[in-house]
Amino acid sequence: MGGFANVVGDLKVLYTALTKKPVDPSASGSVAQLVQRQATEYPNGVAILCEGQTLTWSELNKEANRIAGQLKAQGVGPSDCISLFMQNRVGFITTMLAIGKLGAIAGMINTNLTKQPLIHCINLINSTKCIFGEELTGALEEIRAELELEDGRDYLYVADQGQSPPPNWAITLDPTDASRGESDPAESREVTLADKAFYIFTSGTTGLPKAAIVSSKRIIPNARIGAESLLRIKRTDRMYNCLPLYHGTGLILGLATAFTVGASSVIKRRLSITSFWDDIRRNNCTSFVYIGEFIRYLMSAPASHTDADNPIRTIVGNGLRPDIWHDFKERFNIERIGEFYAASEGNGGFANVFNKDCTVGVSVAPVKLIAYDIANDEIIRGEDGFCQEVPAGEPGLLLIQVTARSQYEGYTNQEASEKKLLRDVIEEGDLYFNSGDLMKTIDVGFAWFRPHYQFVDRIGDTFRWKSENVSTTEVSDIVSQHPDVDFCVVYGVEIPGTDGRAGMAAIVPSEGRSLSNMDLAGLSAHIRTNLPLYAQPIFIRILKELPTTTTHKLQKNQLQEDAFHLDQVPDDLLVLKPKTEQYALMDADFYDEIVARGVRF
Repeated sequence: MGGFANVVGDLKVLYTALTKKPVDPSASGSVAQLVQRQATEYPNGVAILCEGQTLTWSELNKEANRIAGQLKAQGVGPSDCISLFMQNRVGFITTMLAIGKLGAIAGMINTNLTKQPLIHCINLINSTKCIFGEELTGALEEIRAELELEDGRDYLYVADQGQSPPPNWAITLDPTDASRGESDPAESREVTLADKAFYIFTSGTTGLPKAAIVSSKRIIPNARIGAESLLRIKRTDRMYNCLPLYHGTGLILGLATAFTVGASSVIKRRLSITSFWDDIRRNNCTSFVYIGEFIRYLMSAPASHTDADNPIRTIVGNGLRPDIWHDFKERFNIERIGEFYAASEGNGGFANVFNKDCTVGVSVAPVKLIAYDIANDEIIRGEDGFCQEVPAGEPGLLLIQVTARSQYEGYTNQEASEKKLLRDVIEEGDLYFNSGDLMKTIDVGFAWFRPHYQFVDRIGDTFRWKSENVSTTEVSDIVSQHPDVDFCVVYGVEIPGTDGRAGMAAIVPSEGRSLSNMDLAGLSAHIRTNLPLYAQPIFIRILKELPTTTTHKLQKNQLQEDAFHLDQVPDDLLVLKPKTEQYALMDADFYDEIVARGVRF
């Protein structure tokens, strides 16, 4: 019966894809409106479970309305940008909804950021207010002087479980204050699919984080695909969500997907491997949202006879690598894996709607895989000036065509947006979004005559580590600010048994400095203070000079090939060992542990 139901579901998905009409950007729609609809149709159903709190759809909507009333009284209106700096909790969700109800834009600030990157992000999006959680007061307090916000007016404080009073430079947002009303604000009905809903930050390829524009016309259809085609969930399902809600995966494929069909969301602040499956069982969750790194963490835990005894039926996420796909699916008895591929700033993506193994699925927009010279970091064009498509099964640079159905919204910075576009790719006048990623087609057997794709790797100056995109330029700029560092180049290196690439910095010390007289404690503290954990280099290579070509181009490829391998690196090599705060010299014993997958970074 299950097999027949899956075939029917596949046919429905295929029919929907073939008959899909372009989204009407003028139509009313938003994430907040999804909640309003559920509050009307299913008021007593469970919407959110988080840290001992349970909110029905009616309660969730009323709390968001109370906050919206307070924001409106503070002068927040349509198109205003409000920075939201808070960990995963009920306050994040209700505040995010309140911002959307007023037609304002929520700037989703990464909660790992401090100092320079945090200042940059809040100022970049021209924030008129900053809503922050009690738990992040310290990080915000130390940068207030650098922000374009006014004390006592523009900082809005949301208490945590301790209910501590706000600092004297902030105003409290009280989710229990009904004096401003509990009804849906009139502005909510005026929000259209074309309106900007969020700014989601991405490292892009160079420099400090960029703010990707995310409108409701991208969110609502993608959330519906997530619910109806990838997960195939309904109102009676429960989704476990421990991904950061400031990122698109946790926010759109997690939270908004559940909102679409009225499924319940169990929200956690962060992933805990030790309590993950107990939480799943205790809350009777039937689905969860993932990123590949934490699937590997789950697989690294000791096997148990209870592993397959869980209520999970279906999962959605990205980055689940082929080398552990089958083992994970079998060990934990997972029926459906809705792997997808997308970029916050992109105009399309892929979705594994037919539940095929080891694939990101089918494209939801026209795509090309073109030849790319990795060694020289450049696209290959033929004598006619056009790009060359790669043969089936070979890796190529993924380009997504810009069309009426796959529009490109880009970043808040027009120059940065333009750099992601390629013209005259296959024929004169065409326009494509450059994903910066290598993909290939794979054979998955019968799949309703739709080609399937597999992610290969990232290219250029960004790598992924700990579920975050790391900009090499941003990291090298900050490391270079230390007085003992003259030049610095950063790149990603593979560590056996981990997903993505770990950061490695090759530095040339300032004149007169070497490993023997460098201030390693000071350099370690500088890196630890100014970079979030995921962006801190794991390895540092001490060079006498940067390797360059005769045309003075940096030979970064050789550094990446050498990586941290002692037999290939003639220079001093430092490592930041887990649970330590200072870089130490790499020795052969620790190197052997890494290669044997005995170190958990």
